[in-house]
Amino acid sequence: MAMLQPGMLYLGTSRKPDDTLDKGEYLTLKYGNRHGLVTGATGTGKTVTLQVLAEGFASAGVPVFCADIKGDLSGIAARGEPKDFLLKRAAEIGLDPYDFTQFPVIFWDLYGEKGHRVRTTMSEMGPLLLSRLMNATDAQEGVLNIAFKIADEGGLPLLDLKDLRALLTYMSENASALSSTVGLISKASVGSIQRELLILEQQGAEHFFGEPALKVTDIMRVTPDGRGTISVLAADKLMMNPRLYGTFLLWLLSELFEELPEVGDPEKPRLVFFFDEAHLLFKDAPKVLLERIEQVVRLIRSKGVGVYFVTQNPLDVPETVLAQLGNRVQHALRAYTPREQKAVKTAAETFRPNPDFDCAEVITTLSTGEALISTLEGKGSPSMVERTLIRPPSARVGPLTEPERAQVMAQSPVAGVYDRDVDRESAYEILAARAAKASQQAEAAREAEAPDAPATGGSRWTLPGFGDADAPAQKPARAGTAARPRSGGYQRETVVEAAMKTVARTVASSLGRALVRGILGSLKR
Repeated sequence: MAMLQPGMLYLGTSRKPDDTLDKGEYLTLKYGNRHGLVTGATGTGKTVTLQVLAEGFASAGVPVFCADIKGDLSGIAARGEPKDFLLKRAAEIGLDPYDFTQFPVIFWDLYGEKGHRVRTTMSEMGPLLLSRLMNATDAQEGVLNIAFKIADEGGLPLLDLKDLRALLTYMSENASALSSTVGLISKASVGSIQRELLILEQQGAEHFFGEPALKVTDIMRVTPDGRGTISVLAADKLMMNPRLYGTFLLWLLSELFEELPEVGDPEKPRLVFFFDEAHLLFKDAPKVLLERIEQVVRLIRSKGVGVYFVTQNPLDVPETVLAQLGNRVQHALRAYTPREQKAVKTAAETFRPNPDFDCAEVITTLSTGEALISTLEGKGSPSMVERTLIRPPSARVGPLTEPERAQVMAQSPVAGVYDRDVDRESAYEILAARAAKASQQAEAAREAEAPDAPATGGSRWTLPGFGDADAPAQKPARAGTAARPRSGGYQRETVVEAAMKTVARTVASSLGRALVRGILGSLKR
């Protein structure tokens, strides 16, 4: 059986209801940018299917970006081993010859531990995605939009967390002056944003913001032998902060959408993007963000980029996005709960029916490494769904060892490019320099007016209520008693004296208002 065909990606071999082999199942490269969906319960073979797809695209010269949630996908950088279960599946589907090989891989990691550092700047992230990352309210999102506007118009580059914090502090201190030109700036909202930034910093987001920022061209590399490079994002630690994970991947899609030119429908994709644990992107996402995701997924196809969502349940993906996914791989689903039963029914109804079997019934009986497959064919119409045995991968199934990963990173084409932080002048340094200059000018003016006056501390900052740390603490006078005289003969008034003065002021104020009302009343007559 001829498995490899030009312009086609071999996925596996379908079988008839009597379990005899039927035909090879392929994904047409021309329709690889029409997006796709891989779903199935835990342990049904989704990760292996993702690896098979990644290997197929890379062999065809298409760069791939994918997230490695459990570390299993790192083995794609090592040559496969002839294990019994792989050889058995190859013989079962008639895959001959079955060759083992390794693929060109670049490892990435937001934390810089298991791959090259991945960064972006605050400016590139933008207020919308940053609001999503911070779970900001509408009022806080408005303040963030004002902050980015001030930064753009004031020549204040926002690169990392400390830049945004410095700008927010400046906005809070000058809220009255700024509100008349850029809109209302609530100090309460600024304070809430500052607290959220602190939480993000504690969760490791400071590793993500900074320079050098990731260039999308570095995840779109093709080797001299014509194979696409597979970029693997280490996401096991990143999964501990799912909002950061989802926001990062959406940012990357947005960057690709904004930077890549229109190419229409090429003979093969320019890049294929696998989004594992896709439900993290859509969970609790506000409407404006869902609209952004739908827009990017719908329009990025014309940039030559294919997006493939990998998740357990097809209900995890909103219908507006699900409608854009033309290539489907459905592994087994469980149907123990009403929601799971609904998921089975939904998955079955999205396929083009096959008269040989009932999709809803088969989905619950599929074995590990078996799936229902429907891909686009002809003029972009979906093929009839087929029950398919997925082909075995050619690279290693399982993780790399730490020495093997280190060796791959040392030989990487981007080794040394992203591994060191660059902290150039940005909003933090500019605002600090302006504050220091203003403090020096104020000190110089004070000395010119009163050269013998005692120093006030200059630009020194102290906590409100704590006063100057070098000054001796003053004990407050007890209620009802007079304080000791100070050096000028001044003596504090007693509580009784203060009360009498308050009564006098109140009487005088009431008498004054009565006189004014009498005068105004006489003028009206």
